[in-house]
Formats: sequence, structure tokens, C-alpha cells
Amino acid sequence: MGLVTGASRGVGKGVAVELAAAGLTTYATGRTISADSFETGERVVPVRCDHTQDPQVEAAFQRIATKQGRLDVLVNSAWGGYENMVEDGVFTWMLPFWQQPLWRWDAMFAAGVRANYVASVLAARMLIEQGSGLIVNISFWPAQKYIGNVAYGASKAATDKLTADMAHELRPHNVAVVSLYPGLVRTEKVMEAAAFLDLSNSESPQFIGRAVVALASDPKVMEKSGQVLVAAALAHEYGFTDIDGKQPRPLTIDDV
Repeated sequence: MGLVTGASRGVGKGVAVELAAAGLTTYATGRTISADSFETGERVVPVRCDHTQDPQVEAAFQRIATKQGRLDVLVNSAWGGYENMVEDGVFTWMLPFWQQPLWRWDAMFAAGVRANYVASVLAARMLIEQGSGLIVNISFWPAQKYIGNVAYGASKAATDKLTADMAHELRPHNVAVVSLYPGLVRTEKVMEAAAFLDLSNSESPQFIGRAVVALASDPKVMEKSGQVLVAAALAHEYGFTDIDGKQPRPLTIDDV
């Protein structure tokens, strides 16, 4: 049984599709998600949920507990702050922090870091009772290197710290927690700018899902708990490929 947050589109949707393809009944949450978001026959249960609204999140977990009775994998993909990169004709994403709109910090932390934390709190209660499980926090290189803007880096660093500390506390309960870094993912937004990008080493959203499936299927996943993992490196370790049959080159901090 899986739950993927922020699965209306992009990486979250790709992860939900691959978990379902692997045979897991997968609940997929999102503010705009609907049954039309996924093809007929996929084992995906769409749940409308705004992860900045705790009652909605609690209701989603209660639904899982009632209907399924267990949870095996939580993937925290919900994230905010990417909205309105252009305001009044100005591309604000790359501005120094003193010129950034303050709402971006709030969105990154409320709809990103805090959303991950709340979902993990509710998931942990179920996973501890079972004595097993996996939490995957989708993160990225700005946690370790300046990319984009200060709010982006601070929020991703916070996510990786959540991973490390939650892993420490959950280790005695046999519950693994990891941060997972995608590469350049061919999301809907990225493909809108495809003419200006080098996509030769890019990844599909489903590729990130295959990395999650590989982790969830690994009987020794606890050995990776608390770590930052790169999806493309996992492909080489576990032997899976992207939907085009390729294995993208794993990026390092020097590449980004």
C-alpha cells in the first residue's frame, strides 16, 4: 500500500503510476487531482487534498487506515513555491533574497517542508505499529549547493535534515527514511521549455517512480536509511531503466 503526495502531475504522478504498476494500491493526493489524472486500470486512488490544510491530510490518512488497514510506502512529493515565477513581467525566481517575494519562502516551507513533516507524522504512527515501512522525501541538490534562490536551498536542506533525523528516530522501529534526488525530469513544466533545454540526460517522471519501487522492494533498505540517494545512481545499482530503456548518467554536486 502506497501514498504519494503532490501526485497531480510531474514527479509525484510518475511515482504513483510506477507504484501501481508494481502491484501496490496507491493513494495519490493533490489539490487538483481527479480520476481523469490516471489511465483506467491503474491501481491508483486519487484523493483531493491540500497539504497545507491539516484536516484534509488527516482525513486522507484516516481513509487509508479504514479502507486498507496498512501503509507500506509514503512518498512526499508535494511542494510549493514554484508558482508565479514571473510577477509583473519580472522573473523573480533568480533574484537575491532581499528582492524575493516573501510568499515564496512561506510556500516552500508550508507546502513543502511542513507538508512533508505532517504526512510523515501521520504515516509514522501506522508504520511503527506494523514494524516496517519506507518514507521517501523527494529533495534536490539545492540542499547542498546554491541553485536558484535562498528559500529554495534552505527548504531543501531542511528536507534532508528531516530525513536524517526521522531516520534516526525510526530506526528502532524498522522504518527507513531517505531523500531521493531526481535529475532533470521531463515534467509538464520542463517540457514547455524543451526547445531551450538539453534533454539528452533527462529522466521521465516514471523513472523516479522506478527508483522508489526498487527501494521499497529491497529487503536491505534499512541500510540506506537516513541517506541522500540519487535516482540515476539507484538505476545502476538495482538494474532498472527509464521508460525509453536508457539509464541516465547520475549527476553529482559538481554537475549541477
